[in-house]
Amino acid sequence: MRHTLVVGACALLFSAPSLTSAQPAPQKFAFVNSQALLSSAPGATEAQLQLQKEMETMRAQVAKLSDSLTALDEQYKKEEVALSPTAKDARLKTLREKQADFQDRAQKLEEQANSRQGELLQPIYDNIRKVLDDVRTDGGYSFIFDVAAGSFIVSADKNLDITDRVISRLKLSAPKAAVKGVGPTAAPAGIQTKKPPR
Repeated sequence: MRHTLVVGACALLFSAPSLTSAQPAPQKFAFVNSQALLSSAPGATEAQLQLQKEMETMRAQVAKLSDSLTALDEQYKKEEVALSPTAKDARLKTLREKQADFQDRAQKLEEQANSRQGELLQPIYDNIRKVLDDVRTDGGYSFIFDVAAGSFIVSADKNLDITDRVISRLKLSAPKAAVKGVGPTAAPAGIQTKKPPR
């Protein structure tokens, strides 16, 4: 009976799955430089140029409002001594209203700039995220770190840098949408441009 128990126990041990084979596979890591990805992403340069152009227009509007407000303030300071108390109050009220209007307009322009930045750059960010997810899945990586985002990685094997691989995939998966106002425009179908005579 005792012999049967020992044989049965041995059989159970041999038939049980090995504890070493149940260990999970080691995790695989890689890193990228997100600044390099963004500067190399298709459409990013055009979007940045368009955004810069629009920001210059908005900055010019804010500067014009600021100059107007400064001129009103300086004019008030020059004439303040000669003004009656009632006139002073009226001018100060006008000046405060203009300052409030300036702050309101500047805030709206800033919101508009942020919104426009999102419109232009979000599709590029989305494409980068999709490509990163695809590369992570295809490469079997558990994590992909960003060394440009102020991470705490102080030393890493350069073989783990997959930035160039991601950039290559980005160029292949580029969305074909063009940024308005930037780059050449195609002529409508059926219209041919005449070549100048030689």
